[in-house]
Amino acid sequence: MTLEIVTPEKVIYTGDVDEIIINTADGEIGILPHHVNLFTKVLPGEVTMKIGGKEQFLAITGGFLEVSANKVTILADYAVRAEEIEVEKALAAQKRAEEILKKKEEGVTARDFAEAQGELRKALLELHVANRRHRSTPQPKQ
Repeated sequence: MTLEIVTPEKVIYTGDVDEIIINTADGEIGILPHHVNLFTKVLPGEVTMKIGGKEQFLAITGGFLEVSANKVTILADYAVRAEEIEVEKALAAQKRAEEILKKKEEGVTARDFAEAQGELRKALLELHVANRRHRSTPQPKQ
């Protein structure tokens, strides 16, 4: 079956896969070739793609998934392959977001606060996937 993962910035992946495992609003599902047609919301988490007996992993912050005519399309808010996660950048983003969130009572605008929350969630997701997939990854600071 063909898989295409698209974000507002770029196409993350396009090609044939044997299986996809993804978190949806109805729970974690596995999609195999010739899956029944489906449209569902994707939740933040890890996506597993099985290709030729090997697994590849992505971090995804959410979006939508459609299965139709043996093609899977994932429209994602943000997605990154596990091997492309830059741990140091994610740690720096986590630290910046935490600093803004600490200043809530110091007059941070609601927009800046919401953006910081989103950046923190994205950084923590990237670090979680990187920690699961890379043995030498530094641990996120709690």
